[in-house]
Amino acid sequence: MPVANSIRPLQIEPQDIFTDNLATYAAEEQHFAGRHSLLGWLRVAVFLAGAGGAWWLFRRDENLAAFGWLAVSYAVFVLVMRWHGRVGYQLRQRQLLRLINQEELARLAGQFAGFDEGPRYQNPAHPYTADLDVFGPHSLFQLLSRATSRLGQDRLAAWLQAPATVAELEQRQPAVAELAADVAWRQHWQARARQFPKQSDDPRPFLAWMHAPDFYQGRGWVLALLPVLPPLAILGIAAWLTGSSGWLAAGPVLLMYAVNYRFRQERDTVFERCMDMYDVLRAYRDQLRHLEQRACAAPRLAELRQVLLAHGAPASAYVGRLAGIAQNFSLRWSTLAGFFANNLLLWDFFWMWRLERWKRQLGGRLEPWLEVVAEVEALGSLAAVQYANPAWAVPALTEAPLTFVAAQLAHPLIFSPGRVANDFATEGPGRTGLVTGSNMSGKTTFLRTIGVNAVLALAGGPVCAQALRIGPLELFTAMRTQDNLAESTSSFYAELKRLRQLLDLTAAGRPVFFLLDEILKGTNSRDRHDGARGLIRQLHRRPASGLVSTHDLELGDLARELPGFVTNYSFNSDIEGDEIRFDYRLTPGLCREFNASKLMELMGIELAKK
Repeated sequence: MPVANSIRPLQIEPQDIFTDNLATYAAEEQHFAGRHSLLGWLRVAVFLAGAGGAWWLFRRDENLAAFGWLAVSYAVFVLVMRWHGRVGYQLRQRQLLRLINQEELARLAGQFAGFDEGPRYQNPAHPYTADLDVFGPHSLFQLLSRATSRLGQDRLAAWLQAPATVAELEQRQPAVAELAADVAWRQHWQARARQFPKQSDDPRPFLAWMHAPDFYQGRGWVLALLPVLPPLAILGIAAWLTGSSGWLAAGPVLLMYAVNYRFRQERDTVFERCMDMYDVLRAYRDQLRHLEQRACAAPRLAELRQVLLAHGAPASAYVGRLAGIAQNFSLRWSTLAGFFANNLLLWDFFWMWRLERWKRQLGGRLEPWLEVVAEVEALGSLAAVQYANPAWAVPALTEAPLTFVAAQLAHPLIFSPGRVANDFATEGPGRTGLVTGSNMSGKTTFLRTIGVNAVLALAGGPVCAQALRIGPLELFTAMRTQDNLAESTSSFYAELKRLRQLLDLTAAGRPVFFLLDEILKGTNSRDRHDGARGLIRQLHRRPASGLVSTHDLELGDLARELPGFVTNYSFNSDIEGDEIRFDYRLTPGLCREFNASKLMELMGIELAKK
């Protein structure tokens, strides 16, 4: 029996915590909604008082007092507007926190509708993700992902698609444990980013564009016009208003119009890139600030936080400055304001210069900061599952390849109260577990249980088990092989190609843990038996171990041919009258009885009499 390295039991169940949070945030939401509505009416009142008071004073020819009243009213209106905005932020934060706790309760109930399925990561050619429901509906990704950014989702998906080294896992596990205990911090981390509607957009096109040549490279003459033309235009307009010739203003204005027209495409590109990234940058700014303010004990978290504080000012300040630059291009959303700002002030060109100055100062540091957020989001996703499932175990790690020793292992995506757990152990290369059993007895589900828990463990997360000890291994599965009409490939040939992929992996000397379900099922019984026997012998001579499910009881003879390396297991069922009972328990030895005939009989198929 492996030594358990379990999560510390909680005195209060996570479900109760989420329910209490839900009630708390709902009450706070109502409180802030009331304040938000009141301040909205206060804004209206200040506006009406300012306009009405100024009108009354102008009617009485108290012009100086009227202008003074307008100035004071405007200042009060701006203060109330900002107050209104801050309360609005708090209101949205409570709405999001309430929603986040609703989502946590839904995940505990196995209700994944509406959660990101990760369709962009689905790949039928991947060694295991398609067979193990890592992505797609009712998937591991839906259970895990609390990532709000595209880079965070990509990082979590990458961890689920490739095993980490033992050294990497030893860094991740303490970080996950630290974040798991800090529920409020994790939920506020999510809510801060979700304040911004487009925060999950992919930043990589913007990052690539930031490395492109600068607009002002080779166009120094445009930069030289920035401090010259706008003052000349403003002075010319002032002179024109006092009776001088309009040509004093027309010359600079026409020249600015010509420059704007000449570089309209470049200006449009900058505008589109900045508007695409505005929400993303603000979300990163707030998440970076949230991490910078946190005291981190786990070495990996402390290392990530230090990346944000290594350049004088915190990274959030620099990213906030970039978001502010991007925001200034939004003036073009107002056609009239954008027209006058660009043709009187060269507005876009000024902020393009500020953007390029930011690039020269810090552009190369933006990617590492965003990668910090991506990793914390992946760690936070694993931490959320660890917190929500206190009975799950943190895997014990070993350097011994192809070690998988589990106690009370169950499938994390089965949420029924009667979920069955089994013990299983294999250590070292050249070992195959042959799993026989009747139809619907649980063979395939057990193989998936092994696989999906291995994916969790090798990503750095907890596993749905009482205990697990695991060493380096690369998963490979062959369970859902299908034909391909576009490639004129039969299901049997598709399976052969899949097995060829397995042999290529093992030939490269990599420690492969295989899970094969009913292999070579597309051919006759004799060929299937000979092929399966030959494959198991071949894998025995390579750095590979795993499980093979089969209905072929004759394969069980391999346990005598390769004692200690081939082990027979089974799932059994009992027939009581017209009912078939399954216990879903992994049992040593070959299957005692098959039920296909009874199942066909129950479906109304008349079997030939012997």
